[in-house]
Amino acid sequence: MMKSYMGFVYCLFLFFLTVSPCASDELMTRAQGLFKPIPREPPALKDNVLSPVKIGLGRMLYFDPRLSASGLISCNTCHNVGLGGADLQETAVGHGWQKGGRNSPTVFNAIFNIAQFWDGRAQDLKEQAKGPPQAAMEMNSTPERVVETVKSMPEYGKLFKEAFPQQQGDAVTYDTIAKAIEAFEAILLTPDSPFDKFLKGDGPALSQVEQAGLKLFMDKGCAGCHGGINMGGSGYFPFGVVEKPQAEITAGDTGRFKVTGAKYDEYVFKSPSLRNIALTAPYFHSGRVWSLRAAIAIMGSAQLGISLADSDTDNIAAFLRATTGTQPRIEYPLLPVSTEATPKPKLD
Repeated sequence: MMKSYMGFVYCLFLFFLTVSPCASDELMTRAQGLFKPIPREPPALKDNVLSPVKIGLGRMLYFDPRLSASGLISCNTCHNVGLGGADLQETAVGHGWQKGGRNSPTVFNAIFNIAQFWDGRAQDLKEQAKGPPQAAMEMNSTPERVVETVKSMPEYGKLFKEAFPQQQGDAVTYDTIAKAIEAFEAILLTPDSPFDKFLKGDGPALSQVEQAGLKLFMDKGCAGCHGGINMGGSGYFPFGVVEKPQAEITAGDTGRFKVTGAKYDEYVFKSPSLRNIALTAPYFHSGRVWSLRAAIAIMGSAQLGISLADSDTDNIAAFLRATTGTQPRIEYPLLPVSTEATPKPKLD
């Protein structure tokens, strides 16, 4: 009897020794066909060659609140590099404590998105960088005031000449300011997550629970909108394919329709990246959902028309937490000193 029992245990051991790795290999191969790991270096930018001096200049501008009319709001206010590239607010808070209409998406890995903003109205990071300074509810400034502010500080002028040696005429323009910020944002990558390591061939990088979540993520159809290198950000999709979410979650936002005016774009949004999703609550364009598990359940019913079991939701959440990569460590820069020519803050 004991011999039979020991033989059974030994057979089980051999089964898990030989079959489980095969199952893991199959899962890995399948995942490699749908996702790509985040690289350690950014891809080349269109018409914007990266250089250390340009990236350093962009870092200074990213943190400089004087690009806003109030002198209080910087790019980092809504896209905090210490908070997963987001701001932990339902919707962005800008000039005069005005609340914007949408949640601030993370700036981390944004270089891999097909376009920027929830509705894709900016084609790249350079165009996106030009938006907030001009938005009345955000920085409430103008391109002319931003350029005047930057030009008023000689240190900036010197850095712009070094960063843009081929620039004809004045090196400080609204376009070169945006290009410098784009260069800095392009390096805000989060490689080497457990999922990235798994995609590179390290099977044990994901636990059994996380692998189960990955399988569910693919089997249930989540990867249809959240595949690719950034697990999202590569296309536009209607919010509420099968079942409309509660009005509180949609917040009456018609999405891309506001950009194109096309009926078929009503309630259509650029799919958000799910990289580092555990760090960037709250969720959805409205920022009304703070729980990752709740967000997963809502997507199951609204997008896929299924009611996920609690265990499935837990496994998918475990997998998504495994997409958190190495966070960029950014030193806060010492900014140029204001001069008498620097525009004074406007708080109203």
